[in-house]
Amino acid sequence: MRIALYQPDIAGNVGAILRTAACMGIGVDLIEPMGFTWSEKAVARSGMDYVGVVDVVRHVDWDTFLAQVTGRIVLLTTKGAVRLDVAEFREDDVLLMGSEGAGVPEDVHARADVRVLIPMRPGLRSMNISVATGIVAAEALRQTGGWPS
Repeated sequence: MRIALYQPDIAGNVGAILRTAACMGIGVDLIEPMGFTWSEKAVARSGMDYVGVVDVVRHVDWDTFLAQVTGRIVLLTTKGAVRLDVAEFREDDVLLMGSEGAGVPEDVHARADVRVLIPMRPGLRSMNISVATGIVAAEALRQTGGWPS
């Protein structure tokens, strides 16, 4: 299982996701361009010293990322999706998160094998991306028995 971030905007969110991924034993794919200049220093505050522990792969664009994907792409989205509480995950899934500001374009949305929605109270737009990533990753690991021992 891996987490993929599509053109993330905010270094602090990326750092928090890297920290969570490191603790969960999940690798992270960063799909560029990003809304900030990549460096371990840029994500250090929220990622602490965990950034060097997680397997991070940077991709210059969506097509480069797609060429390397071997499992299903599971998109976390607020649009027309399977609720998280009924979604079924596999060990080789790639959990894809859109950018904080724009999400993902329609072609990326259409390419996803599964679209997952975290149920929320009506009238609210979305959760923080790092929180949402942790929620979905935890459920995926629970289902697949992938938690670190």
